[in-house]
Amino acid sequence: MSVDNIRQEFDDLVSWATGTLQGDEVLLASMRGETSDFVRFNHASVRQAGSVQQQSLSVDLISGRNHAEGSVTLTGHAATDRPRVTALLDGLRAQRAVLPEDPYLLFATDGVDSERSVTGALPAAADAVDAVAAGATGNDFVGIYAAGSTYEAFGSSMGQRNWFDAATFNLDWSLHLRGDKATKNAYAGTNWDDQAFQSKLDWSVRELAALGRPPKSLPPGGYRSYLTPAAMQEIMGMLSWGGFGLRAHETRQTPLLRMVTEGASFAPSVSIAEDIVGGVAPDFQSAGFCRPAAVSLITDGVFDSHLVSPRSAQEYGVATNGAEDHEYPLAIAMDPGSLPAGGVLDALGTGLYIGNLWYLNFSDRTACRTTGMTRFGTFWVEGGEIVAPIEVLRFDDTAYNLLGDRLEGLTDTAETILDSSTYEHRSMESLRLPGALVSEMTFTL
Repeated sequence: MSVDNIRQEFDDLVSWATGTLQGDEVLLASMRGETSDFVRFNHASVRQAGSVQQQSLSVDLISGRNHAEGSVTLTGHAATDRPRVTALLDGLRAQRAVLPEDPYLLFATDGVDSERSVTGALPAAADAVDAVAAGATGNDFVGIYAAGSTYEAFGSSMGQRNWFDAATFNLDWSLHLRGDKATKNAYAGTNWDDQAFQSKLDWSVRELAALGRPPKSLPPGGYRSYLTPAAMQEIMGMLSWGGFGLRAHETRQTPLLRMVTEGASFAPSVSIAEDIVGGVAPDFQSAGFCRPAAVSLITDGVFDSHLVSPRSAQEYGVATNGAEDHEYPLAIAMDPGSLPAGGVLDALGTGLYIGNLWYLNFSDRTACRTTGMTRFGTFWVEGGEIVAPIEVLRFDDTAYNLLGDRLEGLTDTAETILDSSTYEHRSMESLRLPGALVSEMTFTL
């Protein structure tokens, strides 16, 4: 089924549901769906292949300040979907009758329509398979390829309609040596390029060869380190966990508390934004509010502005900028620096090349201090050359160090990273991050 047909069916369904409303009821409806191909690899061969087409409808049924929310899976056939929606609405009315008023309810009433598509040049699934088979021959390539269209729509009984769709691919893989020895990489975006994929795969092969050397065990301490964009993704994920939302700031639960209360800052080269126009997330949200093209979060190392959901806007008396209730960035972007991406090993000199991090958590949330483990492609480098893999290390450090006074440089290019999550549906979150060279990163175990 084409995206245009899906969009028309959503419009028809909302219009029909509007005609069934009772009294002063208001209907807010959001649809999310995808048409995706999935291919799973093992030993560089296809082990499983298939496709998914799915749609789900979420409804908020409002009367005054009382409301109830629910969802239903759609089939794309009106004869099946309309009775499902009728049953959902009847159930929501029954729930709403016993629910208290919601003092923070806020939804769009000005009817701003929008339409946006992120188009791309995606390979056919067979061509992606051929590229993997040709490039990974002789290696234990294990991974999953997911590609296709994801889409989201909003419609209200007041006539508002919003639509977004994106064509994306995401190839997430590991090359396994033996046991738990593996290197991890990914290639994602909207326009597939054989040369770009092969370049990433070549680096994985280079890392795999280094993993075959005897590992080096390092004592706890501080080490000069380079964090790849993939490692920076984990750091940024923790920073985004309450770092930019208005509610977290107002309740003093933000990890950036020292930045807003004590004047702490990152390095002047650090600027972070919610870049909706540069990502693959919709430019509207589930209460019907549109998102700006970009929201500056950190500018020149200093906190700039919050992500504000409608509920926070209502609670704290400010304007919303279209964030969802969790106030977590969906398309975060960090400005690149001037460190040549092709010369990071030379710039590192002697120290740690950190390919991946995992198991991150806050060790001191108010100080923006995080602990976690190295994972996969982490190596000891001497004289700009990879010498040996290292035994697993635990770090414990604060972003005020890693992105502040110990930051020596950010790479001159930023890598696009699409969230590879497929829980319930393919994620529409993205990041655009450079690598970071730091003079010292603290390791405790």
